[in-house]
Amino acid sequence: MTAIWIIIAVAALAIGYAVATVTSKRNAGSRANLIIEEANREAGVIKENKLLKAKEEEMKIINDAERTANQRMQKVQTAEARAKQREIQLNQIQNDNNRRKKELDNLRNNLDNREQLLESRSAELEQMQRQAQEELVRISGLSADEAREKLVESLKDEAKTAAAGYINDIMDEAKMTANKEAKRIVIQSIQRVATETAVENSVTVFHIDNDEIKGRIIGREGRNIRALEAATGIEIIVDDTPEAIVLSGFDPVRREIARLALHQLVVDGRIHPARIEEVVAKVRKQVEEEIIETGKRTTIDLGIHGLHPELIRMVGKMKYRSSYGQNLLQHSRETANLCAVMASELGLNPKKARRAGLLHDIGKVPDDEPELPHALLGMKLAEKFKEKPDICNAIGAHHDEVEQTSLLAPIVQVCDAISGARPGARREIVEAYIKRLNDLEQLALSYPGVLKTYAIQAGRELRVIVGADKITDEETEKLSAEIAKKIQDELTYPGQVKITVIRETRSISFAK
Repeated sequence: MTAIWIIIAVAALAIGYAVATVTSKRNAGSRANLIIEEANREAGVIKENKLLKAKEEEMKIINDAERTANQRMQKVQTAEARAKQREIQLNQIQNDNNRRKKELDNLRNNLDNREQLLESRSAELEQMQRQAQEELVRISGLSADEAREKLVESLKDEAKTAAAGYINDIMDEAKMTANKEAKRIVIQSIQRVATETAVENSVTVFHIDNDEIKGRIIGREGRNIRALEAATGIEIIVDDTPEAIVLSGFDPVRREIARLALHQLVVDGRIHPARIEEVVAKVRKQVEEEIIETGKRTTIDLGIHGLHPELIRMVGKMKYRSSYGQNLLQHSRETANLCAVMASELGLNPKKARRAGLLHDIGKVPDDEPELPHALLGMKLAEKFKEKPDICNAIGAHHDEVEQTSLLAPIVQVCDAISGARPGARREIVEAYIKRLNDLEQLALSYPGVLKTYAIQAGRELRVIVGADKITDEETEKLSAEIAKKIQDELTYPGQVKITVIRETRSISFAK
């Protein structure tokens, strides 16, 4: 019984499963139909979209093709227009060439005709010339070569006569105007250059605030002053002069180093041998730099370029050198400016003249002291540092120690004399100055008939008063010449001395 029920239950389950399967198949079929219909609809939409896109692309391609075709058509039309324009221009050029060719042909024909005419006329002229020469030979009895030689000789004689007369006229005019023109140039050169009167001494006075500093400068047992003198090479004189210390030495550079070092030591307050050596070494370097800077500034002020650095240093060193009391750098600057002015007046190169004037005394400031005159030494230094030959010759010849080979040399010589001989330029010892004036007066008094003599204008002029009853007017000229010659032979003096002989005739009567 139980088994039957089990079979019945199984059979019932099998029937139920079969019914469920049939039902699910029916549902699946209806769902598949729905999916197929949906897919067909979507496919239709996609197809329509694709067709629309294809039509749009087709229209775009067609538009692009039309646009490209239009552009190419425009280019073709433009090219055709250009080709037509060029063809027109070529036709015009060809027409012009044809016209010019015809003109050239006409000109060539005219030239040929004229050439033929000239040839015929030249032949006629040659024939007429031969006939004239034959006629001249027949009349004069001379051949053509002989006649030509006589004509040339006569022309030479005339030219020589005319040239000699012209040269004589020029020489006479030059003799009349040379002295006047030379004085004018010298005076203008001097007037256009204004310089200070330079005074140099062999001592420098160092001023101090109070005399207590003198003891510190001397130091214990004089060790500070001995160290300072040993480091600078300058004699330091500390005496009873209030608020002053004297630095004595022949070398201005050393005196300047000593002065600056002493100033720094006094300001700093630390004065002992080690500090003194340190300060002196530092000041010496500063002075050397100042020398170079002075040389550069001088060359810039004078417009001189391309100077060797060693020559620039020597120019700066001139600041601390003097000659007869005249500062050497001031003298060289003055000479350079005078040379430039005088060269301009004479139509020469003022830059070269200024350069030669600045360097003319460069032999006075070498680092060593060879046994050579300063002019020759300066010339050798200029040659060493690649200065031009005319500059070197002007330096060496300004004291006539070498032959002058250029026009710069006499200009430098004259300007050097002007700068050194002008009143106030150089300082002389008072005793020597007074002695020179006395010698001038005594020399003139030694002549018979001389009553009084006066040396005036710092010895540049000597006035001689003679007795009217002892010397005639004609003898005064002879007397002035004799005195001038004797002064030249026996005395030494800078520049020139003018001798003026004065003779007065006085008539005295008394009314009673």
